[in-house]
Amino acid sequence: MTNAVNHSIATLNLPLERDIFLRTLIRELSGTLQDVVGLEEASGFISVVGQRMARQLNQDYKSALEVSNLSRKQVADVLIDLKKRIQGDFYVIEQDDEKIVFGNRVCPFGEKVLNRPAMCMMTSNVFGTIAANNLGYAKVELQETIAQGASGCRVIVYLKFTEEAEGREYFRGLDSV
Repeated sequence: MTNAVNHSIATLNLPLERDIFLRTLIRELSGTLQDVVGLEEASGFISVVGQRMARQLNQDYKSALEVSNLSRKQVADVLIDLKKRIQGDFYVIEQDDEKIVFGNRVCPFGEKVLNRPAMCMMTSNVFGTIAANNLGYAKVELQETIAQGASGCRVIVYLKFTEEAEGREYFRGLDSV
């Protein structure tokens, strides 16, 4: 009887596997943070995680490309590539020496990002940290996000200081010099 029960449990059609479990875990962690300390503080905590991840990703890409710094075009290509590797669908809308404008059709967190705008700080910090550590400065504006109900994301990475643009600023860290 025990084997029959174990077999039937093991073959249940449940939407549970590692990816869904981890995305749900991040969603619940960010939701708990948002509920307990508020959106701004939750965003701050997630920003710290994003910055740490960005430093490692930046180093991984530079090592793989065998360069000490990424060019503007390489920064854009790296940001698109890393999002594709985690099942996002980012693309460049436009870019020049002043900014890179990204669009996105699919969030790597999938539906788990809905009503969890704090999770977008991962994108802001990864994009901002990688851009700033290679190009000296970045300000990331999350103009539209799937988390806030938009059909896609529009993320602008400013590469030159501008007072007009809203967003988080990032500066080259001492560890990237």
